[in-house]
Amino acid sequence: MNKISILNTHIHNLSMHETLAIVENAISKGEQLHHVVVNAGKIVAMQSDLQLRQSVNESDLINADGQAVVWASKILGKPLKERVAGIDLMVNLVELAHNKKYKVFFFGAKEEVVQAVVNNYSEAYSPDIIAGYRNGYFKKEEEQDIAREIANSGANMLFVAISSPTKENFLYNNKALLKNVNFIMGVGGSFDVVSGKVKRAPEWMQKSGLEWFYRFAQEPQRMWKRYLVGNSKFIGLVINEKRKSKY
Repeated sequence: MNKISILNTHIHNLSMHETLAIVENAISKGEQLHHVVVNAGKIVAMQSDLQLRQSVNESDLINADGQAVVWASKILGKPLKERVAGIDLMVNLVELAHNKKYKVFFFGAKEEVVQAVVNNYSEAYSPDIIAGYRNGYFKKEEEQDIAREIANSGANMLFVAISSPTKENFLYNNKALLKNVNFIMGVGGSFDVVSGKVKRAPEWMQKSGLEWFYRFAQEPQRMWKRYLVGNSKFIGLVINEKRKSKY
């Protein structure tokens, strides 16, 4: 797989179609694939959080979740093919699970949210795809027991909807315990969208890189720091990197 490196971050240069093919191939062979997506905020955090950087960069498959990352790759002379949004990948993979009779474990978010995700997918496809689910509230000492529960559930896919860096570190630290699960992935706030708690931006805003603003407008008090401060720092990182490349 072709991979670029920008701002201390490795990213595979893949389309959605190519990513899905790689995941399906790994599952069909009984292999494990640890997947991560990166956006502007996560890349900013990785500059100082070395544990997060390790958890991301040592994953098997890394996609650019944010349009800003795709733009930055072009500005820095290492153009990525396209954005592979984590929520879109998850939605496609749940459909794949239905078609191929795979089982999925959903881990994260509040109890009512993850229950709504399971109910919605059970109605859209079949309850047969559900290996299990659990909310995202736990103590550090419970991590390994949770990983064992997931590993013993018969799941082929695991989606973890917990904030960064907790989800990335959980998957990295418990990868061995989760070896029976073929595909493990962090999906951030995707459960909120699938459950109906949060609306997703219109497609034109997604394509124009304004999805973050739509999300910010729904919860400004909670999201202002993540997006306004985080995006500003990301722009500064890209500008500095571009300047350095000229010398």
